[in-house]
Amino acid sequence: MPPEILIDDLSFSYPGGTRALDSISLSIEPAERVALVGPNGAGKSTLLLQLNGLLRPAQGRVLIGGLAVEEPHLGTIRARVGMLFQNPDDQLFNPRVFDDVAFGPLHMGLPADEVRARADAALQAVGMAAYAGHISHHLSLGQKKRAAIASVLSMSPSLLALDEPTSGLDPRARRQLIDLLAGMSVTLLCATHDMRMAAELFERTVIMDGGRVVADGPSARLLADEALLAAHGLEHP
Repeated sequence: MPPEILIDDLSFSYPGGTRALDSISLSIEPAERVALVGPNGAGKSTLLLQLNGLLRPAQGRVLIGGLAVEEPHLGTIRARVGMLFQNPDDQLFNPRVFDDVAFGPLHMGLPADEVRARADAALQAVGMAAYAGHISHHLSLGQKKRAAIASVLSMSPSLLALDEPTSGLDPRARRQLIDLLAGMSVTLLCATHDMRMAAELFERTVIMDGGRVVADGPSARLLADEALLAAHGLEHP
């Protein structure tokens, strides 16, 4: 099987010349769990946005399951890559929770009974079945994040790309979200400042700084290296 994610010599600059990614190379295997950590401005969120073509590289290439992130494959790749943004309000835009979760399968052209089955299963998986008829923007932040995860699970992704999933959550909601992610069998790539979650949930950690990968290895080793963490503005878990 090809790697779930293969990034080869990837660079990206925003308009105005800010270089956000600088010669990134990375390979992630199917079902691997990888934490992406680094200070603000390290390029973590920008890297995630490359995975489904929301941003396009200035140089290098990105492959998802062996498919290049290029125009002919974008529909397939966007169904395969479930993107969870830091702010769930960026993903929840329909009147009801069920409508948000059903949106992806509906626009894949699936039959109505399969759309409902996928939406129901996704809501059940994240513990939100009882909220299917609720107004999305009346939910708590933790509930919104779970609803946003359901909206990508309904697409049956093989990869979840998560941007600060525990940001802003209280301890109970944080624990519920970590337990939810721990039970998933898909590939996980998670940009986070939550170092305790990185140590607990992800067997591999990639440290980014200044748009570059500066360390890549087992979480148990990298997150125990206090000098390495301090050099890149990170706290010991």
